[in-house]
Amino acid sequence: MWQLKDMPERPTGLFDARYRAFLETVSGVRAQLHRYCARMTASRLDGEDLVQETLFEAYTNIETLDDARRLKPWLFRIAHNRCIDFLRRRDVRERAEHAYSDDIGVVSAEPAATDARRAIERLVGHLPPKERACILLKDVFDYSLEETAELVDSTVGGVKSALSRGRAKLADLPPEPAGEPNRLDPDTAGLLQRYVDLFNRHDWDGVRSLTSADARLRVADCFDGLLRSSPYFVEYERNPETWTMELGAIDGEPVLIVLFQRGDRWQVAWPVRVHVAGRVIDRIEDYYACPWMLENAAETDLNLMTGPAILGRA
Repeated sequence: MWQLKDMPERPTGLFDARYRAFLETVSGVRAQLHRYCARMTASRLDGEDLVQETLFEAYTNIETLDDARRLKPWLFRIAHNRCIDFLRRRDVRERAEHAYSDDIGVVSAEPAATDARRAIERLVGHLPPKERACILLKDVFDYSLEETAELVDSTVGGVKSALSRGRAKLADLPPEPAGEPNRLDPDTAGLLQRYVDLFNRHDWDGVRSLTSADARLRVADCFDGLLRSSPYFVEYERNPETWTMELGAIDGEPVLIVLFQRGDRWQVAWPVRVHVAGRVIDRIEDYYACPWMLENAAETDLNLMTGPAILGRA
């Protein structure tokens, strides 16, 4: 059981040993937390960002957890609240508050069969936040009605109502068409392609020339701070394996994708999110420590715009 005092502020620079040790203790639940947050936000990238916020919040408040057996639901509760805050910030406050009303009558609907859960996960983004959360927690993650009510700060009756509404709506949804990646403006597309070309040539001075003087870098579970203060390019330079970076998209969002050569195949390893402002790169988020982000990615979720001809999945 962790008993940490004098909690530090959010880690900057290379994360300290205590925080990395904490991340190791929760490694078994990371993939499930990401799966939940990714489906709540309809974005694998935003989902992982919220997981990282969740874990740091848990780390700074671990002394309030009086029963280590409650760690997993406690983390899910924090993650759920982070997701709701995120959705409200995304201009859906009115929709979220309406969805949290508990006085709507129950419509009869059966829970999903096990073999339908993956399909449900791909469709829940069409539901209001409470229905989305209840469907995921009850029908996908197998929490009880009582546990789900606790996690979403509702009542058992409210959860039943949300489940019935959500299941009925899912049953009425038409087949989901394949999504197209969001279009980049020509200047941004050109900048990112230039970044990829220089990165693959290991021209680190050239890469730095495309970034702002105060560009930020976050490498999952490792570093958060100024790019110029990081060993970021050194780590790629000394990697002994054959890798390449390509411009691609995840869940319709343009990203950079790192691939490793495995025999005669290229395998997708992890995404890198790059933010452009004023025709320079001002923020990079590298998800190298998060292999679960791309697990079970479908063709409509992940594609390469200019990638190798032979592509295997990680």
